[in-house]
Amino acid sequence: MATESKQNPKDGDRCLVVAGTHSGKSGVVRDINTSKTGHVTLTVVQANGERFKTLAKNVTVQSLSGK
Repeated sequence: MATESKQNPKDGDRCLVVAGTHSGKSGVVRDINTSKTGHVTLTVVQANGERFKTLAKNVTVQSLSGK
């Protein structure tokens, strides 16, 4: 899968975490929120069902081959 340029992730997008505690993990973006301080957070759901929260600035959106 090719990685697209930095863009705002949307609910349902495949993403790869490139920085922070969860770097190297990937999954589907769910539950996007903006905190009181203005930081955008999101929940990533991995293929095995495990969920974790991370900052949107730490992820890149992946394109699906064939799309």
